[in-house]
Amino acid sequence: MLKVISFTICPFVQRITAMLEAKQLPYEVEYTSLSDKPQWFLDISPNGQVPVLVTEDNTALFESDAIAEYLEDKYGAMQPALSLEQKAINRAWSYLGTKHYLVQCGAQSSRTIDDLKDRSEKLRKAFEKVENQLGQYRFFNSDDLSMVDMAWLPLLHRAEIIRIESGYDFLEGFPKVKAWQAALLETGFAEKSVSDNFMERFRSFYLSEERVLGRCDFAACCSALNIQECEPACC
Repeated sequence: MLKVISFTICPFVQRITAMLEAKQLPYEVEYTSLSDKPQWFLDISPNGQVPVLVTEDNTALFESDAIAEYLEDKYGAMQPALSLEQKAINRAWSYLGTKHYLVQCGAQSSRTIDDLKDRSEKLRKAFEKVENQLGQYRFFNSDDLSMVDMAWLPLLHRAEIIRIESGYDFLEGFPKVKAWQAALLETGFAEKSVSDNFMERFRSFYLSEERVLGRCDFAACCSALNIQECEPACC
C-alpha cells in the first residue's frame, strides 16, 4: 500500500492526499514532527520536508510536484486524452498554485493588519491570474477533475476556512474562482484529504489570538478589498 509521510496542516501534503482520494487509491498516512525530525525521516527526505510518498515498491519519493506527476504516470492521468502541450500547461498551472502555498501560510500567520494586507496582495495576484484563465467549465479547464484542481484545492480549502472562521475572504472580487472553489469543495475531497484533527490544529495555529485573523471580526469591520479601513476597535 502507498504511504504518505505527513505533517498535519501541510498544504503540500493535502495536494497529494487529495489526488489519492480522487484516484480512489488506498493509502496510509504516517505523521512526523518537523520541529524535531527523526533520523529515519531525514534518511528518506533529502530536503527534510513533507510530503514523502513511499511507493508500493518501497521507494521514497519527495517533492509534491514529482509525486503528483508520478501518480499521474503510474495510476492513470486524471485527464488521459490531453495532448502533450495541454499536459505541459496543466503542469505549469499546477506549479503556479503550489508556489503560493507558503504565501497563503504567511498571510494566515499575520500578526498585524499591515502584514495581512501586504501578504494578501501577493496571494490575490495569483487568484487574479486564475480568475482570468477560468472559463465555462465546472473545474479548471473541464467538467472533469484534473491535476490542476488538486494543486489549487489546498489554497481554496483554506480560503474557505478563513472566510467562515474570521469573515476575511481571500477570494473577494473573484467570482469565477469562488465558483471553482464551490465545485471543488462539493466533491468532498477537501475533508477526505486531511486528518480528523486538522481543524483543531489549523485553528490553534492560524486562528489564535496571536494572529490577526484569530482576533479580528472582519465580517463586521472590513474585507480583503477595504482592509485599510479596519479600525483598531475591530481587533
